[in-house]
Amino acid sequence: MTVMPKLLTILTPTYNRAAHLGRLYDSLKAQGCRDFDWLVIDDGSSDGTEALIRSFMAENALDIRYRRKENGGKHTALNIGIALTETPLLFIVDSDDYLPPDAVEIIQSYHGKYKNTPNLCGYSFLRCYEDGTVNTAYFKKDEEIASYRDIRINGGIGGDKAEVFYTDILKKYPFPEYEGETFVPEDLVWMQMSGPYRMVHINRCVYIGEYLDGGLTQRGRSMKIHSPRGMMARSAVYLRDRGVALKVRVKMMLLYIVYGRFAGCSLQRLLHEVPSKPLFFLCAVPAAGIYAMWKRTLKK
Repeated sequence: MTVMPKLLTILTPTYNRAAHLGRLYDSLKAQGCRDFDWLVIDDGSSDGTEALIRSFMAENALDIRYRRKENGGKHTALNIGIALTETPLLFIVDSDDYLPPDAVEIIQSYHGKYKNTPNLCGYSFLRCYEDGTVNTAYFKKDEEIASYRDIRINGGIGGDKAEVFYTDILKKYPFPEYEGETFVPEDLVWMQMSGPYRMVHINRCVYIGEYLDGGLTQRGRSMKIHSPRGMMARSAVYLRDRGVALKVRVKMMLLYIVYGRFAGCSLQRLLHEVPSKPLFFLCAVPAAGIYAMWKRTLKK
């Protein structure tokens, strides 16, 4: 019997989330459409995650692949998972979140509708909280085809969304890795893709999540300060894109200088490397104040 290849890989990078993975697993078993693989990349967990995932695999309820690696941060786990993915579509689902039972079916339906559209890199759906409310905002126009930059950044649609990417395109944009740093923002890659590629922005919820204690979102500024080169790289992507709105470019220049100082870069070096010299001079003084304030806060 010929086994048909799957359409979708659900990629879950995880670190010490064994207490929550069961909920995600149950939601995957409850999917009305099983046209997916579940790929779990364990970023060096020490809480029994491996034994838990292998117990899931032994049930044979889903097609599950598991890979363990040394701890290096979510972005390094994503790089491995993306490289291992063989299906046409890839959906990143964090280990402490879960999916509504029709999520895969919805993704499959919209892919069938739009898969022949030129210059697409994927689909952006809604994330919802457990009470059913949408994370931050709906898209202003349902099923609008445009870049991440134009809809999310210039359009002012904040919060987290649920992105499903074309795997072959995502493989072209690996996350940069910096020795000793464990964080790189995902929008660094989403922004790089938004130059040549567009997405379909869809007002349907395919993802349910809250922000748990100890998660990346709650660790916030301290985590970013300890990964300054990754934060600089993210700002540089925005600054190189002339299509980014001016107010966003100002913010990114401020962050570029601030994180550059945390990375040990001199102002002279930052000025030499920055894409926009006039904007640098505009932001240098306020950035110095932000750097001093954050440095005092970090010490406390």
